[in-house]
Amino acid sequence: QVQLVESGGGLVQPGGSHRLSCVATGNTFCISIMGWHRQAPGKERELVATISENGFTVYGDSVKGRFTISRDNAKKTAYLHVNSLKPEDTAVYYCTAEDYCDERLCPCDEYWGQGTQVTVSS
Repeated sequence: QVQLVESGGGLVQPGGSHRLSCVATGNTFCISIMGWHRQAPGKERELVATISENGFTVYGDSVKGRFTISRDNAKKTAYLHVNSLKPEDTAVYYCTAEDYCDERLCPCDEYWGQGTQVTVSS
């Protein structure tokens, strides 16, 4: 079992910067991908960013050039640095993780955190 706990949400001014953190606990050995999704009120959940264990990253189009994902494998922690924030970035941000798929060693499961609210407003 893996548990993901986000932190760092809050109220940020437009144009400002912030950092979100996600700590994975439990059976973290098999985690391959960590990432972030978000869901704004009345909108569909969307990909923000993902990062592999070796640092390969993927970003959603709406955040490219503004957000940066990183991870510390030793700490089992993923970070999301959010910059040049816009009101439309207001959403609940969810940490995610995916296991390696190996029938003998790893369960190929997906995990979600409880979410942390980021509000961008003056």
